[in-house]
Amino acid sequence: MTSSAHELSFNTIDGQPLPLTTFRDKVVLVVNTASQCGLTPQYDGLEQLYSEYKDRGLVVLGVPCNQFAGQEPGTEAEIKDFCETRFKIDFPLTAKVDVKGDGAHPFYRWAEQQLGEPAVPVWNFHKILVGKNGEAIRAFGPRTDPLDSEVTDAIEGAL
Repeated sequence: MTSSAHELSFNTIDGQPLPLTTFRDKVVLVVNTASQCGLTPQYDGLEQLYSEYKDRGLVVLGVPCNQFAGQEPGTEAEIKDFCETRFKIDFPLTAKVDVKGDGAHPFYRWAEQQLGEPAVPVWNFHKILVGKNGEAIRAFGPRTDPLDSEVTDAIEGAL
């Protein structure tokens, strides 16, 4: 059984391996994203969060997913272009994955083992906070704004 997120890996949106050990000693906010969702404007808050805290050790990791009402239908190249041109996203993005169900990416299966039901995304822009040692700290629902004090306080505590 996986004990740390650092034992897991994604692929980048450009198809390169992205082992989560890359983020050892950093706090990571993992967010399943979508380009055609009513919550898509949260990209602004996520980028603001990233730019505000990255020098202190926060990484925002965007995880595109098309499991919720088909709101991320594009290719990785289209998603990357959308994020960079429309929202000026500078934080890392992964390749598109499933975040729930039998085909869920191993990170999401691990997060559910660690945090239970709150870690299972019910919609786009669900957030999971991972600590410096790769421990699952907390999950935040899709409607929790990235700049909400609930999120920033948890990040501050983890940093």
